[in-house]
Amino acid sequence: MNTLRIKKGDKVKVLRGKDAGKSGAITQVLPKDQQVVVDGVNKMVKHFSSKKKGEKGQRIEFFGPLQISKVALICPKCNKATRVGYSLSKGTTGETQKHRQCKKCKETF
Repeated sequence: MNTLRIKKGDKVKVLRGKDAGKSGAITQVLPKDQQVVVDGVNKMVKHFSSKKKGEKGQRIEFFGPLQISKVALICPKCNKATRVGYSLSKGTTGETQKHRQCKKCKETF
């Protein structure tokens, strides 16, 4: 299983599905299932029946997970949907550090 290139808090754009074209921030990452939950996208409703007599049932709205292949990261520098690359640089103490990089504008973030 590959590591995910998108992290919690990143802004992404939806590429496929009923919410294609919408964008939002990632609120949850599910690496085992290769899915992400995006705020404001893929709204779902779950109905719960009452447990006791006389109580009312509930209707809960939440944002469902999307496959990671259906979203693209929005670069914070150029504000375009892009793929993610990596660049290596030397740290202050001499160790190598890995940074995410925009494939379009080559900026690291």
